Amino acid sequence: MRAFTHIAKALSDENRVRAVLMLDQGEMCLCQIIDVLNLAPSTVSRHMSILRDAGLVLRRKEGTWHYYRLPDHSAEKAVRDALKWTRACHCDDPAIRHDAQVAAKTIKTDKRDLCACYGT
Repeated sequence: MRAFTHIAKALSDENRVRAVLMLDQGEMCLCQIIDVLNLAPSTVSRHMSILRDAGLVLRRKEGTWHYYRLPDHSAEKAVRDALKWTRACHCDDPAIRHDAQVAAKTIKTDKRDLCACYGT
């Protein structure tokens, strides 16, 4: 029951859903996610912490860089099911398609240039 409530709370915010779905394109650093969501760094960091606590995203740290990705098939069944449901519910959402387009461009941008304004 606890896993379910953590997942449900994590997915109750539109920006967190957007972040999860943009990670379908692969691992992204925090600065890239900030760029796509166009939110304050502290806000995005908080969203990513909530998603991470629920098991919906994984984080690795490399120096000052924080990278996020979706869990693989070894994740808890509740997490796998929630991600599958989230994808299915938003597959035709124009905002999600727009985020995917922006993310594709952002991923190609040099992270040092992109993240310079965040002090990383």
